[in-house]
Amino acid sequence: TLRMLVPTLLVLFFFFLKGRAGPSPHFLQQPEDLVVLLGDEARLPCALGAYWGLVQWTKDGLALGGERDLPGWSRYWIAGNAAGGQHDLHIRPVELEDQASYECQATQAGLRSRPAQLHVLVPPEAPQVLGGPSVSLVAGIPANLTCRSSGDAHPTPELLWFRDGIQLDGATFRQTLLKEGATGSTGSVESILYLTPSSHDDGATLVCRARSQALPAGKDTAITLSLQYPPVVTLSAEPQRVQEGEKVTFLCQATAQPPVTGYRWAKGGSPVLGARGPMLEVVADASFLTAPVSCEVSNAVGSANRSTALDVQFGPILQAKPKPLSVDVGEDASFSCVWRGNPLPRVTWTRRGEAQVLASGPTLRLPAVEPEDAGDYVCRAEPGLSGLGGGAAEARLTVNAPPVVTALHSAPAFLRGPARLQCLVFASPAPEAVVWSWDEGFLTAGSRGRFLVETFPAPEGRGGQGPGLISVLHISGTQESDFSRGFNCSARNRLGEGGTQVTLGRRDLLPTVRIVAGAAAVAMTLLMVITGVALCCWRHNTASASFSKQKNLVRIPGSSDGSSSRGPEEETGSGENQGPIVHTDNSDLVLDEEATLEIKDPTNGYYKVRGVSPPASPDSCVTSPQMKSPRIFNLPQ
Repeated sequence: TLRMLVPTLLVLFFFFLKGRAGPSPHFLQQPEDLVVLLGDEARLPCALGAYWGLVQWTKDGLALGGERDLPGWSRYWIAGNAAGGQHDLHIRPVELEDQASYECQATQAGLRSRPAQLHVLVPPEAPQVLGGPSVSLVAGIPANLTCRSSGDAHPTPELLWFRDGIQLDGATFRQTLLKEGATGSTGSVESILYLTPSSHDDGATLVCRARSQALPAGKDTAITLSLQYPPVVTLSAEPQRVQEGEKVTFLCQATAQPPVTGYRWAKGGSPVLGARGPMLEVVADASFLTAPVSCEVSNAVGSANRSTALDVQFGPILQAKPKPLSVDVGEDASFSCVWRGNPLPRVTWTRRGEAQVLASGPTLRLPAVEPEDAGDYVCRAEPGLSGLGGGAAEARLTVNAPPVVTALHSAPAFLRGPARLQCLVFASPAPEAVVWSWDEGFLTAGSRGRFLVETFPAPEGRGGQGPGLISVLHISGTQESDFSRGFNCSARNRLGEGGTQVTLGRRDLLPTVRIVAGAAAVAMTLLMVITGVALCCWRHNTASASFSKQKNLVRIPGSSDGSSSRGPEEETGSGENQGPIVHTDNSDLVLDEEATLEIKDPTNGYYKVRGVSPPASPDSCVTSPQMKSPRIFNLPQ
């Protein structure tokens, strides 16, 4: 018990003595962590109470000394009212080496303050952008820009990218701490900005900013982008909408860095020969609607191409003709034709030779066709606004049906003479054969007894009827039975059979004889008339010549036959007892027997009549009774 009591008494005695001596030394103010910018002044406070002994500061455990001016530390000193217990540590200007842990110690009292950490901030230097201040890039080619901050900046700066004052938050960049020896310095960093520039970035300004706690505003380095880019092309046409045949001017404009080196024009992918400059003039046609014009512009970096199509107005052009069709009866038939035009042409369908419009548009549909639907169908397009283009195309519809057989006219025949019977066959598909049949037999080709069959191609019939055939049945030596019975002409194809009956007409011999006799009589009558007229003309010519001779004849009264002399009236006549006739020119006497015409005596000799015919009119062979000269009659005394 005693042994435990002694320590207790000693403690009570210590506190007793302490209470009699006054308050013990203690810290009124202790230093705290401090951040200071390089070059500025740092102040670490320290205040003690109830202590008048030695006070010193330590740096990372190293005592700086007990004097107030701290010899050996030119930038360090202790300031404050020492009597009042103020012992503040001042450092000016602060350097990077001053960054350490500091303590304020009351050596004689055995007091030590809590450690205070001094942080020295070193602002970053202006960063460097590799390749600056003007960086050359190629538009459209991915590139990267490197910004580097070197030196002893503390803390490590942050590198940011800006364009036109706006931070490039969407840009991809990275920050790398370079190891010592890479640049000769520690704490250097770099940032790489990845971008794909365009031609619009030419002349743009980018800023790399190094920012840290030591320099919140940061330091900037600006660069200018110099873009090389292939041509940026715009292509225009004037006018854009044209009529076919009008002139059009294309203008190709381009901006490029470096400058443009060449132009190349094409139409529908094919080069336009001879076109080299920024302008092209053409005459528009329908092909420009679907074959655009393109302009390719080149420079040292690359090339660019632009194209444009014209709105060319043109008349209809046939693109696809309707095709001929062959369908079975009862099936549907459909024709189609394609016309191209701008604006779209109006297409109508008609049947050749008819005005009725059957359909409009590119397709004509004929449901359940009949044989009468066979024919040629016309697809027609009207001309365009310019009056050009348009036209028609046609195709034939052939309706496959049983043959159609028609009897052709056959001439009547004589009994036991030759005969010929004919029939006309139209069929699609073509008939397998044309058969002639009668009571006792049939024949398709060749001969059989008195019968012979021949088949010939027929002239083309109505469109779509199919090929035509003419079949002829020859009969040699007709018999009575041939005129009373019928001959059947028939044909068959895969769709059925058709036929007709042909009869033989009879021709009698008697009417023929009468006709020949009548013709002979007419011919004889005509021959007699012609002969009479010819004879009349001949006699007229002879009489005219005789009359011209009688005008110069003189009658001599009295004659050798002793006839008595007659009066003047008697001498002017002509009779058997007349004297000879003498020419007035004393030529030889000529007795013209042919100068007188004997006239039949109507008195049967009661009067002796003799007359001289006067000359006929030179304009007629036969003398008209009204034009005859009066005759002189010699009456008996």
